[in-house]
Amino acid sequence: MTTLEEIRKKARAKMNGCYVCPDCDGNACSGMIPGYGGMRTGQSFRNNRLSFQKYGLLSHLLSASKKPDTTCSIFGKTLSMPILVAPVSGYVHNGKVEGNPEEKEYEYLLSMAEGTVKAGTLAFTGDSGHAYMYEAGIAASKKYPGHVIPTIKPRKDQKIIEKAQLAEQSGAFAVANDIDAVTSANMRFFGQPLEVKRLENLKRIINSIHLPFIVKGIMSPDEALLCLQAGAKGIVVSNHGGRILDGMASPLSVLPEISAVVKNRLTIFIDGGIRHGEDVLKALALGADAVLIGRPAAIANIGGYAEGVTLLLDTLKQELQDAMTITGVPDLQHISSNILQKIK
Repeated sequence: MTTLEEIRKKARAKMNGCYVCPDCDGNACSGMIPGYGGMRTGQSFRNNRLSFQKYGLLSHLLSASKKPDTTCSIFGKTLSMPILVAPVSGYVHNGKVEGNPEEKEYEYLLSMAEGTVKAGTLAFTGDSGHAYMYEAGIAASKKYPGHVIPTIKPRKDQKIIEKAQLAEQSGAFAVANDIDAVTSANMRFFGQPLEVKRLENLKRIINSIHLPFIVKGIMSPDEALLCLQAGAKGIVVSNHGGRILDGMASPLSVLPEISAVVKNRLTIFIDGGIRHGEDVLKALALGADAVLIGRPAAIANIGGYAEGVTLLLDTLKQELQDAMTITGVPDLQHISSNILQKIK
């Protein structure tokens, strides 16, 4: 049976854009953009990982459940776990692997979608400077309708609408807009025009499409409320994996304040620094409805294709179940912050 370590070893041999470190914490890859590193000093990336270490889980063994239920509902669709794949595009560009960039991107996203479908969950796909990077996600959506969430960069409103309509025609489950990518180093590398989005922009875009709309890159309660006002169905609390600005706060550190104002009014996703099932449980206890896995999913896909993605997700699901057992949580609806202790 193939193991995750074997898959990681294969990925390490193929990539020059990632060191596949034992602990993916941003220390070794500072400034590696293109690549999977963090912006400049990498402090934003490191903050993401470190934030999870500031909370400890508390056992509640006398109320433990033998097999906790990890199923969740996202926009009415039942998933096997509250763990989705984050949008990571530019397989050749960022992974720095050999091969035809367009062919490899299609191969990468089709296997990513296949792996998530087999695990019973969903995959976000990305957008970048070359048209094929978004189109590969659309191809994955056509092959696996109802399981893919294409993510669009903050382009001009009409261009976002056009790309969102392509997603609708492909059978996409939802569509996302990562508004925080407005200063993306990769998009500048490709000479692509991006623009800041405001409330009126979001309203215009959302009113022009029929799919559930998710705004990615939210880091404050007031902006979460603006997304609600605009008609979004979900937000991703995210600092773009520490890839857009150095010295940012971590998504986990702002999650409780955001949850306090929009919980049960918007679906709250979070990404950044999530590596194990225990991290997933901490994020859910602080107010998230589901989490997104980025770099680890990319590594699993590069090293093991669809099988690697499914193995990673199934492993995270098992780790989450184990953490729920120890903390006495029978299902996701009964997760609360009383299973956490802030470590001083």
